Amino acid sequence: MSRALPKYNKRRVGLAGGAAAVALTGAVIAGTALAGESSEGGGADARTLAGPGTVSCPDVAPQLPAIPASAQAEVDRNLALLDQQITEANKRLVDTVGQGGPNFVQNAILGPLEDKRVATVNRIATAIGRTADRPAGLDSLAACSLDAQGDPAAPGQEETGGTETSAPPAGDVGDDAGAGGGDAGAGQDGDASGVGTISCPDVAPQLPAIPASAQAEVDRNLALLDQQITEANKRLVDTVGQGGPNFVQNAILGPLEDKRVATVNRIATAIGRTADRPAGLDSLAACTLTK
Repeated sequence: MSRALPKYNKRRVGLAGGAAAVALTGAVIAGTALAGESSEGGGADARTLAGPGTVSCPDVAPQLPAIPASAQAEVDRNLALLDQQITEANKRLVDTVGQGGPNFVQNAILGPLEDKRVATVNRIATAIGRTADRPAGLDSLAACSLDAQGDPAAPGQEETGGTETSAPPAGDVGDDAGAGGGDAGAGQDGDASGVGTISCPDVAPQLPAIPASAQAEVDRNLALLDQQITEANKRLVDTVGQGGPNFVQNAILGPLEDKRVATVNRIATAIGRTADRPAGLDSLAACTLTK
């Protein structure tokens, strides 16, 4: 009896040891499999963060008509500027990975880029239109998209993709704002939120005599300048606390300036059809934040 007990104990030890070995082997296999899955998943996340995508824009050059020799240099400069704007937007896309909310890319990169492109293609159209038929519809090439590994914000979710970017070329401005004039006072009737207000130069007093044939179009664009300031002030309040120290400049003042450049260029073009085109209106585009 005393000998049988040790044998029984030995069998128990053997069985327990085998079970432990099997369990350990299973744990190692499972751990390896999980590690492989985790590594794969982690790699995908890392690639998403490291590769925020690229900005894709319609090519303007193939859509242009025959370019008069007198306009070639100016058109070439602005086509090069379109390339530069995309390069800068892609750099900003990389530099700001992880910043802002879900609409950051649209508000701070794609929206401002579209506004810049609207102003640039309008300059191209104006250059050609001085000595040939002005090409129409180039504004439709201004909007860009994000070819991304993640999910980009849908265009037009915020004010940055608003009225200005969808405006037709000069001479065909739609009724996107009521008739009116003067833009300095829009949205500057006080600041109850404490975030400040946006102050812009008044364009109307700087205009020459406006031909009767251009009056309605000029009035629409002056009203649009008012509307742009109102929208920018609203965005100033709605985004309090968002972004870094340059958020207001990058996401509000910069895009507003681009919109104003396009709008004052349309005013100048409207006047220039039947009178001397006013020069230097672009200098009235920049706005400041007053606190």
